[in-house]
Amino acid sequence: MNLIKPHKLQRGDKAATVSLSWGGAGDPDFLWRYQAGKERLESVFGLEVVAMKHTLKGSQYLYDHPEKRAEDLMQAFADPDIKGIFSCIGGEESIRMLPFIDFNIIRANPKVLIGYSDTTVAHFMCLKSGISSFYGASVLAELAENIEIYDYTKNNLEKTLFSDEIIGEIVPSDYWTSEFLPWLAGNRDIVKKTKKNSGYELLQGSGKAKGRLIGGCIEVLEMIKGTILWNKSDFDGSILFFDTSEDKPEPKFIEYWLRNYGSQGILQKISGIIWSKPYDNKYYQEYKVSIIKIMNELGLVDLPILYNVNFGHTEPMCVLPYGVNAQIDCDNKRFSILEAGVT
Repeated sequence: MNLIKPHKLQRGDKAATVSLSWGGAGDPDFLWRYQAGKERLESVFGLEVVAMKHTLKGSQYLYDHPEKRAEDLMQAFADPDIKGIFSCIGGEESIRMLPFIDFNIIRANPKVLIGYSDTTVAHFMCLKSGISSFYGASVLAELAENIEIYDYTKNNLEKTLFSDEIIGEIVPSDYWTSEFLPWLAGNRDIVKKTKKNSGYELLQGSGKAKGRLIGGCIEVLEMIKGTILWNKSDFDGSILFFDTSEDKPEPKFIEYWLRNYGSQGILQKISGIIWSKPYDNKYYQEYKVSIIKIMNELGLVDLPILYNVNFGHTEPMCVLPYGVNAQIDCDNKRFSILEAGVT
């Protein structure tokens, strides 16, 4: 899995926003939230932000027209003036874009694409096209965070997307939150309550495990299995990353899904797993029990698994570049990305 890395972003670059799943960015009640995220991209990172043709058409229109979402994505990749693509938010059905995707356009125009949750689908479109993309902050959530972007999120965006230096160690955040404040304009100046973070936990394994990063939101990956985006060999030798969403799936589903990865022979060929902090810390202990249970069933008791890593649906978050070499240092409970994410 040798993916083409995009060029780094620079101040003054033009960046597109896309609504690939839920179209709330254009709904009247949430447009203020989109504008806040757009302003942060401009003021904090110095980008020139443009919405694609259908980005702000609203949730009902975009639900009815997955082909228009795909059209926006294709045009954003094809436009040489656009250097980066930022997903507005996740959702639950961006897989419906699949019939309308031209993988040749993506392959011919490698550039930064970033988002998380249901944007996992778009990341696997990039993967199939042979280019690297980035599991990280979205416009409506983290970039439009009340008051300001969390420093941890901002710093990880800068060193991953705006620098061609080796990314290096991803230290745990000192704090976390998944408190949800309704997206009302009147709430925009309320600071979320944060809690002290306990750092990484090693569930099993020893020594150092190296591999190329691949993964995403574990629920969304279920929608991708069996499609043309799913290639078991892409996982060989990888460090697999799993993130659970605000749906807070019950531990039994974690067991069902991991058994499937085992039955496909995927878990037997990877180097290790990093697992995100669960939303609200719900099922924090139960997930660990379920993960270890399935590893025991599969005879994979030595597979390195690092838990409670700051990516995905809790804030703040780091950025994970697909296809880039990373390392789990089990003995010291450290996680590092061994290359630059961009050129």
